[in-house]
Parts: sequence; C-alpha cells; structure tokens
Amino acid sequence: MAFVTRQLSRSFSSSHHAIKHVTVIGGGLMGAGIAQVAASTGHSVVLVDTSADILNKSAKGIENSLKRVAKKKFAEKPEDGEVFVQKVLKNISTSTDAVSVVHGTDLVVEAIVENLKVKQDLFGALDKVAPEHTIFASNTSSLPIADIASCTARLDRFGGLHFFNPVPMMKLVEVIKTPATSQQTFDALLEFSKALGKHPVSCKDTPGFIVNRLLVPYMLEAVRLHARGHGSKEDIDVAMKLGAGYPMGPFELLDYVGLDTSKFIIDGWHAKDPDNPLFAPSALLNKLVSEGKLGKKTGEGFYKHK
Repeated sequence: MAFVTRQLSRSFSSSHHAIKHVTVIGGGLMGAGIAQVAASTGHSVVLVDTSADILNKSAKGIENSLKRVAKKKFAEKPEDGEVFVQKVLKNISTSTDAVSVVHGTDLVVEAIVENLKVKQDLFGALDKVAPEHTIFASNTSSLPIADIASCTARLDRFGGLHFFNPVPMMKLVEVIKTPATSQQTFDALLEFSKALGKHPVSCKDTPGFIVNRLLVPYMLEAVRLHARGHGSKEDIDVAMKLGAGYPMGPFELLDYVGLDTSKFIIDGWHAKDPDNPLFAPSALLNKLVSEGKLGKKTGEGFYKHK
C-alpha cells in the first residue's frame, strides 16, 4: 500500500511539473509577452482575448518582437532567424473563447484588467471546465492571489506568476504562494519560470509581493517630497539615478508605468490598510490622474512626452 501511495504521489507530482500546454488569458502587452516567451521555449500556447482584432494586434506584436530577437540572435545567419520566428509562431494559436480551450491545458496564466470581480468571474468559469491537474495563476501586480482564487475549488492549484514589462527582456518573475497553494503547485510554477529562462523569486501573498511593495511607496514618497517643496522632480530624478544607481528616477518611472496604475495600486492598499502611512494617497497624483495626465501613454504626466 505504501508503494502504491508513493507511486500515486510521484505521478501527481510529475504531472504538476510537466507544464507543456499553456493558456494565456489577455492579449495586451503582458499577455502577449508571456505567450511569446512560453512559445519560444517550446511550450504550446493558446492566447485568448475577447476580440479577434485584439488578438490580430497581439500576434503582429509578437511576430515583430520575435524578428527583433532573431536579428540579434542570428546576425550572421538571417535565414536561421526566419526559421526561428516561424517555429515559435507555430507554437501559438489564438481564441476568443477561454472556456473552450482550457480542457487540455496544464497551466492558465491570467493577464487581464486589474479588477478583482472580473478576474474572479473568469477563473470561476474556467474552474468548472479545466482538468483537475490544471494549475491557475494570475499575473496581478497588486491584488491578493487568495482573493482571486476564492471563487474556485482548486485553492491548492492556484498561485501567482508576476512577470515584468517588457516580458521578453525582463528576467524576473515573482512566484506567489498563498497559504492554500500546495508545495507541488508552487514547485511547478518555479520550474515553469526557470524553463522560460527567467529568474523566479519566492513571494508570500502580501500587498505588492516584493517589487511593488517596495517600489510603489518609494515613488509615492518622491511625489510627497516634491509636493512639500523639498525638491524639484528633475532634481529628485537625477539624485536617485546618480546617488542610488537607479536607471530611472521615480517621476520618470511613474510616467513610464502610468500614473493611473500607481494610483489604482495605492488606493487599493489604502482601502485595506488605511492606517499605514506608506499607503497614504497623494493629492498631487490624484489631481494629475483626474486631468487625464497619465504619463507617456497620454503624452503628459509629471513630464511632457513627444
């Protein structure tokens, strides 16, 4: 009996480590980037979004990104680069119906809008049709993984995979373990991240995990420092680049990330922990967002962008 139990355990464990088919929900920059790196490392990928137009744009973006990779990787043999691009693209298919494509998948990675209810509705529907062995993961940057997972019956097979933009370039993946995530699931997500050529770090399911938990309060404190008249945004950016060795200053980074994104994150944390001074909202940030000055994507944030 002990032998049978060990064999079953080994079989269950190995099935969780052998992630070969990946379903990525969300055809935006993050979802398309995740699909690209998964397909580039030999995984079969289905990229899902709500409209064919979005998916066509995603596919074109992936192809152009792959061509840039191939140009560097196969500088001496451009014909090999073309073979590489086509081989990766063959690993990717698209669909507008998530429910119909998860029946044979090993891993679902969600990279849709940062809205808890929308994420819960998605995973609740997928949970009813996905195979028992399928692992669910969210790419959320700020929402609690346990809250997203609560709408499913696979709490032990649910974790976080937080990639960074641009996904093909950024090596880091935060792998998040909730109190209910099984060790087998967590190990499988770590191994999958490594298989993508990424460097995973282990995180608990706490606000912002590691990077954003440190980064967002830092950026907000820079805004408060500026609002108090203790430093111009230009001087603060230069100081952090030359004094701390950061590649971008906090105001440059806020404009790059999107002021609305940072506001959304800090507002969510503040609502859950209003007494934490690190999560205090910024009147200046709120004012710029209300004026539609969201950063590079709108042409103006803390700086004007051409």
